[in-house]
Amino acid sequence: TCKDLQVKGLTAGKRAITHHTPVQMIYPLNIRRTPTLMTPAWIVCAWPPLLWQAECAPELHFVHLGTRVLTTGDSERPCSGQTVWGNPSTDLAAGVAWDWIEVQQGVVAMADPLALVTNLQLTDSHGEILPSMQAALHLNEIVHMLPWQSEVQRALHRAAA
Repeated sequence: TCKDLQVKGLTAGKRAITHHTPVQMIYPLNIRRTPTLMTPAWIVCAWPPLLWQAECAPELHFVHLGTRVLTTGDSERPCSGQTVWGNPSTDLAAGVAWDWIEVQQGVVAMADPLALVTNLQLTDSHGEILPSMQAALHLNEIVHMLPWQSEVQRALHRAAA
């Protein structure tokens, strides 16, 4: 299983896993439980890097941390914003964020599927870090499994109210 495959120090002593900051140190308790506050998308870049085997990435259980509407849209440009997702683990903090756009009323899409912001450094089964394009493919698999469009729609409804 992936749990057995997850590498603690990566293979043959090539790299040691870095110390990871527990989620409660990144998000004070009141922020983690207040859904109205938006976690800035760039915050996941400030989290310590987390080495994770790509084949196990779908087993990361991300939860919605926040969605922000940056533009409400008009005749010149569509609604757009950012959404942030992270795992609820108190041991290792992993997150991913991306920009989204409303392509037509009620239909949202990733603005750029290759422009994900994350602290994950995905590795192959030998512990080697994947090139960014290959990592983006795995990250997009994670995004595809998330109910992020409904969270964006919820944020759009709040912005319109």
